[in-house]
Amino acid sequence: MKNILLTAVLLLVCVLGFSQTEEELKTQIGPKKDSIAAIQGRVDALQAQIDALPGWKTGAFGTIGANLSTFNNWYAQGTPNNSSGNIGVTVNGFANLSQDKFFWRNSANVNLGWVKFDDKDDPTDDDSFKQAADVFTITSLYGRKLSDKFAISGLGEYRTTLLNNFNDPGYLDLGVGATWTPITDLVVVIHPLNYNFVFSDNDAVFESSLGAKIVADYTRKIGKVNFKSNLSMFQSYKSGDLSNFTWINSFGYTLWNGIGLGFEFGLRDNKQEALNFALNGPAPDPTATFDTIDNDLQTYLLFGLNYAF
Repeated sequence: MKNILLTAVLLLVCVLGFSQTEEELKTQIGPKKDSIAAIQGRVDALQAQIDALPGWKTGAFGTIGANLSTFNNWYAQGTPNNSSGNIGVTVNGFANLSQDKFFWRNSANVNLGWVKFDDKDDPTDDDSFKQAADVFTITSLYGRKLSDKFAISGLGEYRTTLLNNFNDPGYLDLGVGATWTPITDLVVVIHPLNYNFVFSDNDAVFESSLGAKIVADYTRKIGKVNFKSNLSMFQSYKSGDLSNFTWINSFGYTLWNGIGLGFEFGLRDNKQEALNFALNGPAPDPTATFDTIDNDLQTYLLFGLNYAF
């Protein structure tokens, strides 16, 4: 009986001792986290100073999203034998030169995607991957500094597709105006004199015009996080039907050795593209006009693995 009592007392003492040790350790976590946050803050401040130094700054990050599956004799669904897949790839890159009297900023965005659904019981079914996403944009901005935050600038921006209908349509914006850089990572371009060249085989729908160009770009890297948001807007002086905008947001979080999670979300409004689709899409409407079409907002979303270069 004494042995049992002694054993119980020893166990109680061990449990209490362990609990006290665990609580003591937990109380030390808070100050450690504060120290890590303080160190990271100093690192970020130093990185901001480095980014502000003259010279070239380059970088890139991208996202790969993939979903592949195959079913055999899975009778609970309508097509028991099938294989399907969804693959998407995005790449965001930049090369920026900053000097005391001028800057030159260059960037590119590529988003490509493929999907397939193969019904193995249907010999006429298409078993290949089909193009689903196709976005390509390259931008070059040159500015002559009037001050630390304002510059007289010229912009060239080209947008098209790569996999399907290359340069049909294609958009080339060339213009001059002013650029405002309120902080290191934010660039706002306002060009009241801009010509939007539109290249297409369908001249009845796509038309070039003079207008104003507005671009806002925020590119930032904070520790393991890469972030880029780019808004490109053209307002035609001739007609609102010829105006358009594209807004792309990219996010990457690095977990290990440059590999992490990535997310990209894009919005676009382009009435010329909507009319062209209405006239030449899967269900063509030969009577469609700018006034009769539903110009729905265009969107795309990609989530998957991310790699930061």
